[in-house]
Amino acid sequence: MSAIGTVVAVAAGMLVALAPAPAHAAAGATLPFTSVEAEAATGTGTAIGPDHTQGTLASEASGRRAVRLDAGQRVEFSVPRAANAVNVSYSVPDGRSGSLDVYVNGRKLARTLPVTSRYSYVDTPWIAGARTHHFYDNSRLLLGTDVRAGDTVALQATGVQVTVDVADFEQASAPADRPAGSVSVTDKGADPSGAADSTQAFREAIAAAPGGVVWIPPGEYRLTSSLSGVQNVTLRGAGHWHSIVRGSRFIDQQSSSGNVHLKDFAVIGEVTERVDSSPDNFVNGSLGPGSSVSGMWLQHLKVGLWLTGSNDNLVVENNRFLDMTADGLNLNGNARGVRVRNNFLRNQGDDALAMWSLHAPNSDSSFENNTVSQPNLANGIAIYGGTDITVRNNLVTDTNALGSGIAISNQKFLDPFHPLAGTITVDGNTLVRTGAMNPNWNHPMGALRVDSYDSAIEAQVRITGTTVTDSPYSAFEFVSGSGRGYAAKNITVDGATVTKAGTVVVQAETQGAATFRNVTATGVGSAGVYNCPHPSGSGTFTVTDGGGNSGWGSTWSDCSTWPRPGEGEPGPDPDRNLAQGRPASATGSQDVYTPGKAVDGDAHSYWESANHAFPQSLTVDLGTVRPVRRLVLKLPPQAAWQARTQTLSVQGSTDGASYATVVASRAYRFDPATGNTVTIPVSGDLRHLRLHVTGNTGWPAAQFSEVEAYLS
Repeated sequence: MSAIGTVVAVAAGMLVALAPAPAHAAAGATLPFTSVEAEAATGTGTAIGPDHTQGTLASEASGRRAVRLDAGQRVEFSVPRAANAVNVSYSVPDGRSGSLDVYVNGRKLARTLPVTSRYSYVDTPWIAGARTHHFYDNSRLLLGTDVRAGDTVALQATGVQVTVDVADFEQASAPADRPAGSVSVTDKGADPSGAADSTQAFREAIAAAPGGVVWIPPGEYRLTSSLSGVQNVTLRGAGHWHSIVRGSRFIDQQSSSGNVHLKDFAVIGEVTERVDSSPDNFVNGSLGPGSSVSGMWLQHLKVGLWLTGSNDNLVVENNRFLDMTADGLNLNGNARGVRVRNNFLRNQGDDALAMWSLHAPNSDSSFENNTVSQPNLANGIAIYGGTDITVRNNLVTDTNALGSGIAISNQKFLDPFHPLAGTITVDGNTLVRTGAMNPNWNHPMGALRVDSYDSAIEAQVRITGTTVTDSPYSAFEFVSGSGRGYAAKNITVDGATVTKAGTVVVQAETQGAATFRNVTATGVGSAGVYNCPHPSGSGTFTVTDGGGNSGWGSTWSDCSTWPRPGEGEPGPDPDRNLAQGRPASATGSQDVYTPGKAVDGDAHSYWESANHAFPQSLTVDLGTVRPVRRLVLKLPPQAAWQARTQTLSVQGSTDGASYATVVASRAYRFDPATGNTVTIPVSGDLRHLRLHVTGNTGWPAAQFSEVEAYLS
């Protein structure tokens, strides 16, 4: 297996390996499992995506695609390697739980894979721009049998709809033996059945093993409160598939003399919402100098490691961080010589990996060879201040709202903050489908962002050997996110390969300067450079050509407009749906059937207006005036949506204030026998598209699952 693992996708009906062609072969973690995307498998479910619209199932999925299974439907994976265990990333509707039946080579196992929405659908209204997010969860299972490469493992939905995203197959090792001379938690009364509270037994075992090893035998252990006073001790399990601690707080201590080593067990919590004032973390505070965390499975916590106090020379390696409601790991000041390497992080609810130099600067610390997938709010990797920091050979994929793949920032959040200083090394990283639309700015964040948010960047920022693939927006962004125009300077981008940037290669939005050498780009969506510092008149951003650059020589000419993906100045793609992902509003909506569901790219979700209150209207802002020539209106395709007729007119506006009738009112029949789809010819130049509905024979409300607008 390559250093970044193997991710399998589908093309032309055949299984193929995705090859993002990293600049450094070692980008990402060396993983003990192989991931297979659900859309690459066979089966009877319905594919969803791709989509980058905030708040949709497809947008939070790996590869922006997944497969929806209704009851009785299945997805069948061809196993890529010998395995006896599987972990599945999935989503179920809010408020639902159930299980997936598992079949190996056509034989149904007695074991099922539990699925639940308990840890999903997180709301953080205190975070500006956040919407309900964290739709996916992970569920793992020891199969109880060995499967070989080429065998099949099928997952079948029973009593609940399940959207399957990706399956990880691995050969889980047998339980490790008890180390000689260790103190077992069961010797102190811990209950491996999980029935009794084992907190006191863990405390007594730690107290009895100064300088030694506390052994956590195979089993499940329930802890009801956190441990403290942990120092000069190793806590070791038989492997994270076998030794499992159930508890939302493991270690909570503000100081430690250090030499703490946590390894080879799982801590699985019960955190269902994000409460920032609660220490619902695997480690909250300090492990002390010379400590390590390795071989851990951390899941359903607020944060994996929220590290304050002294953690000098800490090593965090070979761990899995899954389904946190906030950060995976955050070095919160006072970290010197910390190494965070070869970890896998999926579905974090804030920055997956972060260094935040609050109270004191983090220094001489690094994030290296980590794989980050699907952070659903904020960045994949974020550096907020600090001195001589390194971000090297990481693989980051599929960021969602409010984040970039990598952010190098002087955003302080609180004082006293220590801005970026010394040399910030960003080397050999691969960013795939990273960057996202920022709803607070009403334009996007790039795959790699340098942000002088609260102060000018005085550090030397050295960005080398970067691969950016399929960024929905820009590759490199330079911005002062506070809108105050602080300079982003002393920046060098050397040796980058950019493939299919949706808008531009360089997105410069503040004063400053950067030198670019050996940066090659292909498939650029709009133009090479967007150079429009904000606020207007605050200064200029100098883009210096250091030689060896190609494929991005053009500049976006109009700073009054922002390029949308695929809208190069020669003209947009006539086959692209102009309405997908655009802001939508309505005169009313019913329950969760909000206006955005009509432009989310998913025909199964829908907008429904307030009931018994005709007329109703839905309005979509296309972003700029377009010569729209065709509308496609849809209802969900299932037969349960019986034929109905909606009476509506089409209205348009160039300014959002004055509307004219583009198509006069008439009745349109939606019939599941023909896909529940209606096509309406249009002739008009408009930015704001409005559907004015006066009747529906099938329901006392206006209903659309998709509103699509095309140039031809």
